[in-house]
Order: sequence, then structure tokens, then C-alpha cells
Amino acid sequence: MRNTIQNLFNDQLDTWMLAKNNYAALEQVRVKELIVNGIGYKVQFNPARIVSSAAKVDSKSIQERKCFLCPAHLPAEQKGIPFGERYTLLVNPFPIFPRHLTIPEKAHVDQRILMRIGDMLDLAATLPDFVIFYNGPKCGASAPDHAHFQAGNKGFLPIEQQWKNRREKRIVTQGEATLWLLNDAPRHTLVIESKHKEEAVELFHRIYNALDQQADQEEPMMNVLAWFETNGEQNQDSGTYVVCVFPRSLHRPSCYTAEGEANMLISPASVDMGGVFIMPREADFEKITATDIANILTEVCLSAEALESLIERIKQ
Repeated sequence: MRNTIQNLFNDQLDTWMLAKNNYAALEQVRVKELIVNGIGYKVQFNPARIVSSAAKVDSKSIQERKCFLCPAHLPAEQKGIPFGERYTLLVNPFPIFPRHLTIPEKAHVDQRILMRIGDMLDLAATLPDFVIFYNGPKCGASAPDHAHFQAGNKGFLPIEQQWKNRREKRIVTQGEATLWLLNDAPRHTLVIESKHKEEAVELFHRIYNALDQQADQEEPMMNVLAWFETNGEQNQDSGTYVVCVFPRSLHRPSCYTAEGEANMLISPASVDMGGVFIMPREADFEKITATDIANILTEVCLSAEALESLIERIKQ
């Protein structure tokens, strides 16, 4: 699969000018690093991502546009690779990562994770060079009406290296799998570590069922990252599934709609939760501080009290 993916990128960047230009522009993006409560975060100035950050995801706007993930509406230049019977691997033309995939279902069905977490882990095991991510319908997804994952090359997100040193509390075990709480407030990350897919799925269901679901929400608010650590081996029997779940309480922070100097166009999704804040406007990139990131995370993530309540429900 590694060669197949590389061939797809080579072909798309040769034949699709939009993708070619946006991947070339990645080489010029500006990045700065900030420390929030002892944890390193990166901030990326990436103007092409304004398509996602400013996406209108209210019901009226979704109904009035064509779904850009449906096969019938893909750009003529966009080609894909089948994954199983339900998904297609596509090159994302508005990249954050040097290698960035969008993985939509072929059918036009709503963005939901509960019955697809096993698919997410299958993707992680099949694409061991990538981190797979899921954005909830009101947690950064720019297409909440069409089920999809995304994938970005490993080595990009700070949390990939941080999580092992941040394990603070063992919450529960499921067979040989463990659910950890990281010491990374105000982000509050739950991490599943498992040698077996089935046990990882069971632990995820346990988290999902314990989460509060707001009356106007389609599912509990969350972002999810997953990857497969192989330790250099290509044998799926010798690796470890790692799943980071970020429970959310809010779609967008107050700065998104603030007036004047307080306004910043930031709509946090899985990549931001993983430690890379994407800023499509240069002025926002220049002015954002570690305090701003802490405030944004405090707003969109669970409070300490809500987190403790969630943990108690997971244990039951």
C-alpha cells in the first residue's frame, strides 16, 4: 500500500494544478512554537486552509451546496484508490501535512464515528506511515453531511511523541488494552493503547457511551486520532493501536465570532488538538500567543469537573 499511495500522490501532483500548487506552497508555510502548561504546540500559517476554517456548516448552508465528497461531485482531476468496499483514498488538495489524504465513504451518509471506529483502526493498520483522524459533525468537520476520515503522515503532530510521557492515570483496562488519561490540561486527552483491534473498539465504545450528548447534537462532541505503532515491523500482529479521544464541549471558541482585535479565525479540529494550530490568516498567526491557545482549549474542551464526571461513568 505504501507504494500505491506514493504513486497516487505522484500522479495527482503531476496532473492536478490545484493540488500541485497547494503542496508546493506548504514548503513556504510559516511555523512557530508555543509552550502551553509545559506542552509544546506548533502554530502553522496556512492560507489555503481558510476553505475549511471558514466553512459554513449550518443546515441551511449544507443543503444549498453540492457535497464535495460525493463521487459525482469530485473535481475531474481528482482520482482515488478504493479501500475496502466503502471508502476511497483521495489526495487532499488543501493540505496541512506533506502527505494529506481524505477518506470519504462512497455513499452520502452523515458523519458518525460509533460504527466506524473499527474502520478507522483498519485504516491505521493498513497505512502505518499515517495518523488517521476524525472530526465530529460540530468539532471541525467541514463536511458533516458525508462520513469521512482524513490521514496525515506521521512525525507531524506533537502528540505522537508526547503521549507516552504524559500518561497520568490508568482509567480502565479491557483485556490487554488500557485507557489512559494524559496530564495535558486544558486539552484533556483520553488514550487507548491496545495490541488488539477488538479491545480498542470496546474501550472506545465505553468512552462514547459515557459521554454526554447535547440535545441538538447528532453524537457526543469529540475529535479522534488513531495510528498503529509497528516498531519498525510490518506485521500487524506485533504493533500497537493508539487512539486519542478529545471530548469537546464547544464547536468554536469565542474568538471566532469576536469583534475587532479579539477576532481570530480558528475552528479547532483533530490536528489542532494533536498540537498543531492552523491559522489561515497571517495577522492571526502573528498575534496568537500561548495564553490564547490555553484559552481556546479551555473553551472547547471539557472542564475539569466534567472530565472527572466522565471518568467516573467510564469506570462503571
